[in-house]
Amino acid sequence: MSIESAKAFMERVLNDEDFRKEVGEIGTAEERMAFVTAAGFDFTKEELKNVQEKMQLTDEELELLAGGNSCSILLSFAF
Repeated sequence: MSIESAKAFMERVLNDEDFRKEVGEIGTAEERMAFVTAAGFDFTKEELKNVQEKMQLTDEELELLAGGNSCSILLSFAF
């Protein structure tokens, strides 16, 4: 598990609308984690939170994340 993987996941969620939508439509934490792992990412909840805190997002990126399901992907990613 790694911070690098969590950062790559965050970047993909921010930059890939289809991926963001797919992850956002997954109902349970277990299913979400299985999907994210199958997509090649390997990180803990703590690593993701660490990356979230360290990334300096633009106003546009914050607005994007707050605009629906994608907010729950990043702000309450539960395992």
